[in-house]
Amino acid sequence: MQPSTPCKLTRFLRNALFCGQLIVWGRLKSGAPVSSLTKEHSMASVSKADIQSVHDFVVKDASGNDVDLSQYKGKVLLIVNVASQCGLTNSNYSELTKLYEKYKNNGLEILAFPCNQFGGQEPGTNDQIVEFACTRFKAEFPIFDKVNVNGGDAAPIYKYLKSSKGGLLGDGIKWNFTKFLVDKDGKVVDRYAPTTSPSNIEKDIKKLLEIS
Repeated sequence: MQPSTPCKLTRFLRNALFCGQLIVWGRLKSGAPVSSLTKEHSMASVSKADIQSVHDFVVKDASGNDVDLSQYKGKVLLIVNVASQCGLTNSNYSELTKLYEKYKNNGLEILAFPCNQFGGQEPGTNDQIVEFACTRFKAEFPIFDKVNVNGGDAAPIYKYLKSSKGGLLGDGIKWNFTKFLVDKDGKVVDRYAPTTSPSNIEKDIKKLLEIS
């Protein structure tokens, strides 16, 4: 089941309803033992022996519900660490929204992970972050639980992303709006700097979507 999109989630919060409860899938990978399940915020490290792709992770949505990323098998993913008070916020959110609207029916999903590690530019609660993205940018792509992307307590999904595609001067995320492009099999195929405009990634997205 898909995580709630920002605008829909905001409406649910306003009406104090609990909606979009996600079913926790029993296994992340066929044949993997239950003990190998990778849970966001509970796994201290990522074992490369168990983790084969982005689809092997479970993360939290903005309401604290588990989201099994295996539901995105067959989709092209653009994973971004977002912030609401960054100089890059307006351009990135605006262009991400345009990309999503243009290609969501072709199989593109944008997964936004708020992070407050860069200049303290994402200080709000999950509800405030979702409200901001919805009302200001009409964002309809999923926004997940706030995470750390660097350091020992970095979210497991980000440890995997960084180990799959390093950046200049090391693997660490340098700033808000670093982007990872993931293919339909859950493999990280490219990494883009915060200053890379989402519109400049469009050609790479189209290639993975097999759109001429």
